[in-house]
Amino acid sequence: MSQNFRNIALAAAMVAATGIAFGAHQPMQGQYASPLGASLFANAGSHGFDGTVQLKLTNNSSQVLKVPYWQLPSHRMEGNLFQVTSNGRVATYTGPLVKRGAPTDADMVVFQPHETKLVAVNLAKFYDLKGGDVTVRFNSVLQDPRFGGRLGSLQTATMRVWLDGANLKGGADNQAKPGGGGTGTIVNGIAFVGCDSSQTSLAGAAVVDARTYTENAKTYMNSGAAGARYTTWFGAFNTTRYNTVKSHYAAIDTAMDYSSATAAANQVTIDCTCKQSYYAFVYPNQPYKIHVCRAFWTAPATGTDSKAGTLVHEMSHFDLTAGTNDWVYGQAAAMNLANTNPTNAIDNADNHEYFAENNPFQN
Repeated sequence: MSQNFRNIALAAAMVAATGIAFGAHQPMQGQYASPLGASLFANAGSHGFDGTVQLKLTNNSSQVLKVPYWQLPSHRMEGNLFQVTSNGRVATYTGPLVKRGAPTDADMVVFQPHETKLVAVNLAKFYDLKGGDVTVRFNSVLQDPRFGGRLGSLQTATMRVWLDGANLKGGADNQAKPGGGGTGTIVNGIAFVGCDSSQTSLAGAAVVDARTYTENAKTYMNSGAAGARYTTWFGAFNTTRYNTVKSHYAAIDTAMDYSSATAAANQVTIDCTCKQSYYAFVYPNQPYKIHVCRAFWTAPATGTDSKAGTLVHEMSHFDLTAGTNDWVYGQAAAMNLANTNPTNAIDNADNHEYFAENNPFQN
């Protein structure tokens, strides 16, 4: 489990609130009904809502429940788990988006029968919040190994509160982080930050392989084909969804080809300084810097969950390409998502990666 999550202070008691949103919506067809319930509260400071929300999670069953830690919020979020608007506009998520493997027992947060946990999240650190009318909704897809890869939905109703800009608690930490291109050592038009010679060689080869993947995916989508390869990863054919995926790969392929010679301000940048156990992460508003982590170096060059595929996954996250989210991880969950919720599948980075890797091969 992430050290960040281990450090969360989870309490069973409620706090005073100025806004509240109870309950979970019914799951999509094909998803299991999770016994985990969620309620959302607005933190009430002495001057009103300060941008911090409290999420109450309750195991409403007599069984032990296990949930991957990244599908629950924490003080150091690593995924876009809230739908937030600020004065009628979507509040941009500015935190990291991470590629991981399928969840294991080590990744699970345990809920004992009828146990309640409470976690506080300062949304101002992860979303571009402004003062005024704010709406917030928690929205996560649960991967529970007890259900053979089936997915559950954990959501709250939408909470609406008024935020006085002077009350914002803290700042948008992630917005202050340095941007992507134009730094590091340039090799073959790609920037490398904190990489030794071996890492530069491996990551450089991965960029070349990823470019092959994205060109192939773009060509497939431009052909109008909607065979098993498409439906496995993006669900039943629908013209609107198909055209969305088509535009995604066109943008991803263009961005992957950027170099210091073609787009110096936004060239592909590989940062090797990450020491986390997962594959990689990006900040979606900082094109096109990809932070590669420990699992990246042991991944195969191509094929399922490969180095090349990891770069496709991360490139899909940028706001300027596809703006994808991380709804689920792993092939089994990604296939299930395509079958049960193709709208989320075309917004899921792993689905984009597995379509591009096309392993096992499908037409």
